[in-house]
Amino acid sequence: MTNKFWVIIPARYASTRFPGKPLANISGKPMIEHVYNNSITSGAFKVIIATDDDRIRKVAENFGATVCMTSSEHTSGTDRIAEVARHYHLTNNEIIVNVQGDEPMLPPQYINQVAKDLIEHPQCDMSTLHTAIKSKNELFNPNVIKSIHDKDGFALYYSRAPIPYIRDSIDLYSEHDLAKLYFSHIGIYSYRANFLQNCTSLNACSIEKAESLEQLRVLYNGGKIYSSEVNENYGIGVDTMEDLDRVNQLINI
Repeated sequence: MTNKFWVIIPARYASTRFPGKPLANISGKPMIEHVYNNSITSGAFKVIIATDDDRIRKVAENFGATVCMTSSEHTSGTDRIAEVARHYHLTNNEIIVNVQGDEPMLPPQYINQVAKDLIEHPQCDMSTLHTAIKSKNELFNPNVIKSIHDKDGFALYYSRAPIPYIRDSIDLYSEHDLAKLYFSHIGIYSYRANFLQNCTSLNACSIEKAESLEQLRVLYNGGKIYSSEVNENYGIGVDTMEDLDRVNQLINI
């Protein structure tokens, strides 16, 4: 059994909320360089930055990254990654890890873990990660995606809502109790190349549109997602300028 895996990092300049986000400065380096360096040290066979923007390409190539230029028509990072997989003629069972370009604090061991999980669970189509929710603020934050999985680690559903619903008062639960019941999804995925191509050919489903969560398309169409728990609090992703300020503070501590 091979442990070989690819990392592909989708990087888009034209973000509505934060234009030019991949090039934002974090501790003297562009954010995309932090993501790339973490991916390089994960044990990946090859790391590729996928972008449609020449500004990102120039910066990435300047710090030594491999860049694949992709269509500007893609509506998701997954579609962009699928184009890269076709460009490199990846065979059906090759493992691809999707590392978001706005996760500069994602530990390399998490990247390696999702690849290993997929290799060790041939019956699943994708793998991802989750961690315990430790506060009520997280629980009721719609930007913290809640993850429900079965006893074997396979995902049942993802939601922005606090699921499962507690019929009795949530005030009866301590934060310690909540951490045993609620889990947040960590937005990193691995998939086999053939499943990636199949998934991107499917239309968005109703629950995906309602929650604005792409992974629900997989569950809706009968796919299996394996999710393993991690304990380390790795920091935050960058969606806003406020997040960028927080990441700079954390990295410079």
